[in-house]
Amino acid sequence: MIAAATKGFRWGVERRLEFVEFRLFWEGGVNRSDIVDEFGVSVPQASKDLALYQEQAPANIVYDRSEKRYFASDAFRPKFIELDAAAYLDRIAPTTATGGDAHATLVADRLPIPQRRIASNSLRSLLAAVRGNRSIEILYQSMSQARPEPLWRRVSPHAFASDGLRWHARAYCHIDQKFKDFILSRCLDCRGLGEAESFPGSDERWNSLFQVVLIPNPALTSGRQEVVAQDFAMVDGRVVVPVRRAMLYYFSKRLRLDLASSDPRETPVVVSNREEFDSALSEAMR
Repeated sequence: MIAAATKGFRWGVERRLEFVEFRLFWEGGVNRSDIVDEFGVSVPQASKDLALYQEQAPANIVYDRSEKRYFASDAFRPKFIELDAAAYLDRIAPTTATGGDAHATLVADRLPIPQRRIASNSLRSLLAAVRGNRSIEILYQSMSQARPEPLWRRVSPHAFASDGLRWHARAYCHIDQKFKDFILSRCLDCRGLGEAESFPGSDERWNSLFQVVLIPNPALTSGRQEVVAQDFAMVDGRVVVPVRRAMLYYFSKRLRLDLASSDPRETPVVVSNREEFDSALSEAMR
């Protein structure tokens, strides 16, 4: 929940007002016990919070005496939160096999993805190297045929990134003498902080953005193109996505932009500035 217009209230009051509005809009209604359960406040305090919300946004809330519950009115307009459908779905979908929002009234789930195991001590050491702008040795298991066994290698890390499935450390490799991505789950151990051989500002592919222009696949019917444009929040049939050049490969994979398929339903969006995109992608993978 993100406050949109909470001024002049203490932080705790702001949170409870946001919660009331969140429940009104997304869950259909709210009562005193919801506030008590969520924040651990007293019943009188919960009553004051509801009264304050009514005072601040009287057109948004109506009370049903038979159900002893407050509901959103037909004239509801958010005052304290920004409406974000994706954020709401993230809130109610479980993050573990048994997790989820205890207050959710609907059933929601997300595709379970096996979690990559990241050694806590290794991550802690890498974080220290990043914060101190130092280099560090990592025992890294590469999938390269040239390096079949784990190898100690010195790197100068400066950032972390996720492709949605796994986390990487972005670092200058002292062996290959260039910036590369190192999958955190393959960093088996760390040791020996030392002097960095490069600095974050030197990683041009990380620090520069490429503007990917996406459009509906022209091979789709006009009706399907309209739906795809709506799906991806396109304006005038296109959406421009700024992507770090260092992450173009992962962006291409996640959106299946690299997929050669005769069925346009498999690739609903395509890159409009394809020539420039391919050139930037090729450069980033060197």
